[in-house]
Amino acid sequence: MSNPSPDNQPSQLYDPVEDYLSRLERTVNRLSREDIWAVVQVMYRAWQDGKQIFLIGNGGSAATASHMANDLNKLTIVEGMPRMKAIALTDNVPLMTAWSNDTSYENAFSEQMRNFIQTGDIVVCISTSGNSPSILRAVEVARQYEATVIGLTGEPGGILRKTSDYCIAVPDDHIGRQEDGHMILDHVIANTLRNLIYTAKHTGGLP
Repeated sequence: MSNPSPDNQPSQLYDPVEDYLSRLERTVNRLSREDIWAVVQVMYRAWQDGKQIFLIGNGGSAATASHMANDLNKLTIVEGMPRMKAIALTDNVPLMTAWSNDTSYENAFSEQMRNFIQTGDIVVCISTSGNSPSILRAVEVARQYEATVIGLTGEPGGILRKTSDYCIAVPDDHIGRQEDGHMILDHVIANTLRNLIYTAKHTGGLP
């Protein structure tokens, strides 16, 4: 094959499938395990304290937010133990469009949060650039309510990376692989949380 590489590395033997997957493999291997564990631990404490987890994102990241809320609510269930409380603010399309139409799209998530958010809750902000105005406005509201902000970004991570309490930045400059990384992080985090909740049940933890 003689197709040019989309990552600007032409080769007469270029295989776009192998190229993408090998790059994704390297990216996943470079994810910070320390940062992942920090996020898992803060979510675990939120579960222990009965706090809510709000998830937001735009475009592909909106789909990730919805998927992650699904996994946090269902995949983490351990019979006889309290359930996690995750809410994807990307899912209420009428309310998102109402705030966007009546004020500004920057308020699509932040104004929804004001109805529910309490001190000690968590806001998971998913943004490859880290500079989406609607995400950054939600960070401002989270600060007003003393909620914890978790950022899932790409490289370099923008403003969100600097303003999050905890952040996992996918070490890749390709948006697709950044989004792939966020989905992988969703499954890593949810599965690890279930493991911790299961362990708590069998070691005399909650309830």
